[in-house]
Amino acid sequence: MSKSGLSRQLVLSMSAMALSVMLLLHVSFYVFYAIAMRLNPSLVSPTADSWPPTTSEWILIAAITLLGLALAVHTATRFSRRIIQPLNSVTESVRRLAHGDLDARAHAEDHSPGEASALVEDFNSMAERLQRMTGELVIWNAAIAHELRTPVTILRGRLQGLAEGVFPPDEALFRSLLAQVEGLSRLIEDLRVLSLADSGHLSLRTDVVDLAAEIRATVELVEPDLRAAQLALDVRLPSCQVECDVARIRQVVIALLENARRYAKPGVLCIEGECDGEAFTLGIEDEGPGIPEAVAAHIFEAFVRGDDSRARNRSGSGLGLAIVRAIVQAHGGSVGCAAGKRGGTRFTFSIPCHR
Repeated sequence: MSKSGLSRQLVLSMSAMALSVMLLLHVSFYVFYAIAMRLNPSLVSPTADSWPPTTSEWILIAAITLLGLALAVHTATRFSRRIIQPLNSVTESVRRLAHGDLDARAHAEDHSPGEASALVEDFNSMAERLQRMTGELVIWNAAIAHELRTPVTILRGRLQGLAEGVFPPDEALFRSLLAQVEGLSRLIEDLRVLSLADSGHLSLRTDVVDLAAEIRATVELVEPDLRAAQLALDVRLPSCQVECDVARIRQVVIALLENARRYAKPGVLCIEGECDGEAFTLGIEDEGPGIPEAVAAHIFEAFVRGDDSRARNRSGSGLGLAIVRAIVQAHGGSVGCAAGKRGGTRFTFSIPCHR
């Protein structure tokens, strides 16, 4: 139901009150003089310009004034209540919100002015968003702590063993420590990219390139790892000129291929591009086991993984696909995840072509 604006309601209320007072004035005087002239003419002034008015006329004036004042007070009270009630509700909810009650919500009556109702709705939207962001922050903190705990624990244990002479200081140990440090560095970089993307400060260094050639070179770079996971490549990439940050797009492609390497079962991995003149779309499709729809709807969110039983290992940070979405959206594109025709999952991303 649409609500009229505050200014309109104010004009209507004041107009109705003024009209009511004038009608009260005219009707009261008409009735008084009509009755007085029939019953007792001495109750009224003998002529129109007689002064002062008679006692009866003074009583009539006082009575009409009091009735008009009462009507004005009643109208103003009802109208002000319709304005003040939602404002008081917002004020109380703000106070509760400031004290940490994230469930606080404001309420407005059905007949509240449109501006007051809009204020209540905007406040409730803000409170819901704040509550959701706070919940996500808690989850993020817990997830980050979980991801950091494993490499830090390994580093601490091995360094302590090295310091106490438990482990010999050989090349294999140092390479293992270096691998853990590199894993921490990647996690920190991933978190930095997501933070920049969320704040709208993820910078891109764009150039016009043949994106198909760049993707093909990236695929060749990781092909040995994919073949080691028993994934045969079927690459079909048409030439397409795209203005993009090549380094970032390579990061996207590597993340998608790494996701396939870790989760897809042995079989054919189809890497197919399409260029329609408006956008370049890349699809990466495996042969299974697929991703449940409930998971696919949130797969590009940070720290979301598919079914753990499908993964060959748990070495990923859970940020790879979130990075993919952040980078593609920074290019003005979109990402997708759906069931493929081969019984697996098809990941896609699309970015605008060069114009």
